[in-house]
Amino acid sequence: MAISGTNLKGKKVILGMSGGVDSAVAALLLKQQGAEVQALHMTNWEDDDGYCTAAADLQDARRVCEDLDIPLHHANFARQYRDRVFDYFLDEYRAGRTPNPDVLCNREIKFGVFRDYAKRLGGDLLATGHYARVEISEGDVALLKGADAGKDQSYFLHAVSSEALAETVFPLGELMKTDVRRIARDTGLSIYDKKDSTGICFIGERPFREFLSSYLPANPGPIRTPEGTEVGDHHGLMYYTLGQRQGLGVGGREDAGSEPWYVADKDLDENLLIVVQGEHPMLYSAAIELGEASWIGRISGELSRTGALNCNVKIRYRQPDQPCLVTESGDGKLHVSFESEQRAVAPGQFAVFYDGDRCLGGAVIDRLFGVQESVRAAI
Repeated sequence: MAISGTNLKGKKVILGMSGGVDSAVAALLLKQQGAEVQALHMTNWEDDDGYCTAAADLQDARRVCEDLDIPLHHANFARQYRDRVFDYFLDEYRAGRTPNPDVLCNREIKFGVFRDYAKRLGGDLLATGHYARVEISEGDVALLKGADAGKDQSYFLHAVSSEALAETVFPLGELMKTDVRRIARDTGLSIYDKKDSTGICFIGERPFREFLSSYLPANPGPIRTPEGTEVGDHHGLMYYTLGQRQGLGVGGREDAGSEPWYVADKDLDENLLIVVQGEHPMLYSAAIELGEASWIGRISGELSRTGALNCNVKIRYRQPDQPCLVTESGDGKLHVSFESEQRAVAPGQFAVFYDGDRCLGGAVIDRLFGVQESVRAAI
């Protein structure tokens, strides 16, 4: 099966080999296109408490490389990961926000220190098993959604630099996940039925609250309604995200009514968790303010030239694209107005912009405006 867009014959390609089925099939396809493939397995987290699968993944990577007869390198980036990703993760939770470390892992590690290491190995190109596509036309670098809408990972790649994307191949970009499994099985790869990894890599299968409490001290406090009625106690604001329904411990109150409770806000100064029932206005935002944006390719100058950008946005992974208007504020921040109010927008997550299949870039969500803001002002 051909990999579109790039002539790989004779190119030395350094592939990120996780030990999973996606990177294994990516390596196979690169070899079939005539590339000189070498694999590089990263260790980004060192943990001996039984939850981290790094050792098993390395063994799987070795088996895959033996099956495909390609060299395997191993590099430990655990220190860089803690400095550039994990410290940020903890800082965001301290601030009461909900971070997405996968975006930073791609920018800082997989397409940062990993890319530098691959160059030292003499690589012409970098490759990963992400479900995304890159197209280059007249010097313009475009990041496109993967053909499999259910597996598309462009959301997590939006902060990768245009320079890094221009030197990257995504062999799975045109494939469906079912095709990848079938290719692995038909080729006889030993990991063809290995379960996909889910969640945040360094947390693994352990309970989130248990993990976070080992790094950040819990600070319990009251749960209140916007009117000031106390309805329970929270375990620490860091354990909750806006829109959360499960685990609040207030649903059994006799006077609570039949509608479910949701997290609507956090007051860090007073250590309060604000909850509402049903589809309350506080759960919705008409607009958001973003921090500094990462733009890909030609789009980087378009907003500055026109002053406004009509496009689509995702405020969380797997969300359908939402029409919006993007404008720049005087302090260099971005203001995003939604065509339809958005539910449970979480500061700390990323807003990622699209024009059809093309990922334009994105930025972290800083503030929420609209219906939520007007109600909060009255509290």
